[in-house]
Amino acid sequence: MSLELKNIRKVFKSDGVENVAVEDFNLSINKGELVTFLGPSGCGKTTTLRMVSGFEVPSSGKVILEGADITNDPPNKRDISMMFQSYALFPHLNIRENIEFGLRIKKLPKNIVKQKADKIIELTGLNGMEKRRPDQISGGQQQRVALARCIVMEPKVLLFDEPLSNLDAKLRENMRLEIRRIQKELNITSIYVTHDQTEAMSISDKVVIMDKGKIMQVGSPFEVYAYPENRFVADFIGTVNIIKTKVISQEGTQIKVFSKELNQTFYGTTKKTFKEGDDTNIILRPQAISLEKENRENMFSGKIEKYVFLGSHFEYDVKLSGGQSVHVLSYNSMENQLPVLNQDINLYFSQKSTWVIGAI
Repeated sequence: MSLELKNIRKVFKSDGVENVAVEDFNLSINKGELVTFLGPSGCGKTTTLRMVSGFEVPSSGKVILEGADITNDPPNKRDISMMFQSYALFPHLNIRENIEFGLRIKKLPKNIVKQKADKIIELTGLNGMEKRRPDQISGGQQQRVALARCIVMEPKVLLFDEPLSNLDAKLRENMRLEIRRIQKELNITSIYVTHDQTEAMSISDKVVIMDKGKIMQVGSPFEVYAYPENRFVADFIGTVNIIKTKVISQEGTQIKVFSKELNQTFYGTTKKTFKEGDDTNIILRPQAISLEKENRENMFSGKIEKYVFLGSHFEYDVKLSGGQSVHVLSYNSMENQLPVLNQDINLYFSQKSTWVIGAI
């Protein structure tokens, strides 16, 4: 195990009042994994990152790096590099000097410094810019310099605190792919903090969903999207339809539930164990709903309230017979006819795509 956070708790005190920022945080990260902390503002993700880096000390719990307890070690003794929102480049130094700065502080031989810097300059695509100052290159290039300065130190763990927040949308997309490429090539264990779902889903080996200082779910991007463990995760990741139900019966992972609002029985899947009468929620993604039957097990009937054509797909809001609306995404086959407002429509979905969780 590369990095472990054990029973981490962080409390800030102000005027005698305790504010719990992080509570009962337990996480294990394997060598070479890129793990993203994802959650709303104030959920504790940056505070947790700062405890890993040493800029904050946990109120209780331990930070273990490759078997060694580093909980109380200062940042400069941790063999961890951190890339901040502000690139914090030295304006009076050129690109090469910025990248070599940490190596020179370590008093490494000049030939080793040059060799390591050359390799990272090549890896990050900064060739030909070595003699320019930070104010003579673009924001995206400055971001590459900041990344190069971190990884040239060959840290055991690399931390990212919303590093792309200062870039425009297109550059953000390009840079997150570059960060992932470089991280994989060097096999550096990394933690990436963001509130951007797309960013988290596109680069992570593992996503840690946080809310109010606690872990809500840990899993691969596919797992947290397709199989949320609770209503918060389901609602936070992407667009979702949530339908209140009660359990009729369960056999293994197969479950039968009833919606009072819709006066309908549905068949779904779950990884939890329920008993008859338990309150539950169906979690149904818009793209899991089909306009064609295709031997699907479950069905809604309703009227089209509104729709939007987005080229590759249509998005519908359909008002069901019980008064509830569901959001539907239907891909454009180029043969589809335009929908009609207030048109009656049947919507179908499979048991496998009908994910059932607890009521909370």
